Amino acid sequence: MGVSGIATAARLRRAGWRPVLIEKAPRRRSGGYFVALFGAGQAAAKRLGMVDAIHDRASMTRGLDLDRAGSSRPGMSYADMPGKPWLMLRSDVEKAAFSVLPDDVEIRYSTVPTAIEQDADGVDVTLLDTASDTTTTERFDLVVGADGLRSTVRSLVFGPHEKYLRRMNYMVAAFQYTGTPAGLAPGQGATLLEPDRSLWVFAFSDHDPTVMLTYRTDDVDAEFTRSPAERVRAAFGPKPLGNVLGDVIDALESADDVLFDSVEQVRLDSWHRGRVVLMGDAAWCVTLYAGMGVSSGLTGADLLGGMLERHPGDVGAALSAWERALRPYVGHYQDGAFADRRIFVADNRAQLLLRRTMPLLSRFKAGKRLADRIMRLEEIAVYKNADIVGALLTGPPERTIVGGTA
Repeated sequence: MGVSGIATAARLRRAGWRPVLIEKAPRRRSGGYFVALFGAGQAAAKRLGMVDAIHDRASMTRGLDLDRAGSSRPGMSYADMPGKPWLMLRSDVEKAAFSVLPDDVEIRYSTVPTAIEQDADGVDVTLLDTASDTTTTERFDLVVGADGLRSTVRSLVFGPHEKYLRRMNYMVAAFQYTGTPAGLAPGQGATLLEPDRSLWVFAFSDHDPTVMLTYRTDDVDAEFTRSPAERVRAAFGPKPLGNVLGDVIDALESADDVLFDSVEQVRLDSWHRGRVVLMGDAAWCVTLYAGMGVSSGLTGADLLGGMLERHPGDVGAALSAWERALRPYVGHYQDGAFADRRIFVADNRAQLLLRRTMPLLSRFKAGKRLADRIMRLEEIAVYKNADIVGALLTGPPERTIVGGTA
């Protein structure tokens, strides 16, 4: 029942399938943090029929670059990224995906898979209803695991998490801030950037802001032994926090819905095995630093439906074609996440200085070329803003070799 799962169910229903959505929570989850929708995601949302249910919430108020002492200068917001991504909340996209989900799609809450066995003709899934503590085994033609970074479907079919998770040695705490952080005007975003740690306030034009705090750690496991606020205070200590940072961390202590997790990628040699396929973060988590989690999830859902339509009656061929078409883009997002990470949190003061001089560089032709290269403008146009699915599905069908002839 995340964005990728709902979008996939809606698209497969349109392709003639009868999806059953399985959700471990007792109800829909409405929380969320900041997400960006680049051109690839916008195109997929349009084709999925959900684009009219979302809108760009980016604030037009100029953001600030802050320090702890209270000084500020004009800063760069995420809305200034090349390609002008739409900024919104995760819950905005979830609601839009749910709005196009047909009423006849079955949803089972408080339900988790406990075993998955398959043969050439189908998949037997054992499901536990945690509310009634009852178990049933049912047969399906296809299983889509769209259950996130630590996917249960992936662990049951592909193996334990440690085989596929790749740690970047960074932590993230993200939450919705009620009102306006101290020292900022309504609708005003801000960054506080220091080597190996940063604060981002993502401001919206018509909603309270969301906050992200991220920092480097040498011991990821130790970060989960104390509360998020305690770990964040330790990571940003021992110097005084200052007005804005102190206010934000105080708010973190009382926030109802906090994302606190390690930054990890998922790397698999194949995203499908037999009639089981992984989708979104379960298959390829690109990390939030890449800014393409929601966009790639919508793109994957849209393309999967298209490939199943293109290969009727042959699930294996459809899944292979789907993965072959999508992998170059997702691989680029994953590889680029290490460079994109420096947009959010820098390694040293030299990187911070370069970042702060980029607005000045952009005033001159040679400087703008350098800034565009640093921001990888051409790559964003090709990989993040391209209508990936439209280009793939309107091209000529793949040639299939049968009996030695094409």
